[in-house]
This record gives sequence, C-alpha cells and structure tokens, in this order.
Amino acid sequence: MVRTQIQLTDDQARMVKKLAAARGVSMAEFIRQAIEGLIQASPVMDREERVKRAREIVGKFSSGKSDISRKHDAYLSVAYKP
Repeated sequence: MVRTQIQLTDDQARMVKKLAAARGVSMAEFIRQAIEGLIQASPVMDREERVKRAREIVGKFSSGKSDISRKHDAYLSVAYKP
C-alpha cells in the first residue's frame, strides 16, 4: 500500500467520518472504497482499445434508410432539433 495525504474541508471530513462509522470501517478504508468505486465506474481506455471497440461496432446497426450518405445533414438537423 502507498501512503498518501489529502486535505478535506471540515464538512467533508465530518461526513466521511460519519459514513465510515455507519459502515463500521475506518476513514481510510472508506476513502479507499470510494476511490475504488470511482475507478470501476469510469475505466480509462487507451487509444488502441477505443479504436478496437469502434471497429467492432461498424456495420452493426441500420437506420433502414438508403440515402444517409446524401442526406445526412438533413437527418442530423432533425435529430438535434430541440
């Protein structure tokens, strides 16, 4: 484990302490769990992975229209109309 130091506002420290106590864990463990949750919720993909996923999805969907390449601006203006 790596030791690090953070600064919290008074309100943040109070809430972290209260929530950690409610879960029966230390403040440090509560903060580790919160960070792990954020990491799991927003995984960082490198460029190669993004390109691979984009290529895998090509051709998987169909609009049912045969003139998309000629009328894409018209379709986009309708789709983004408020």
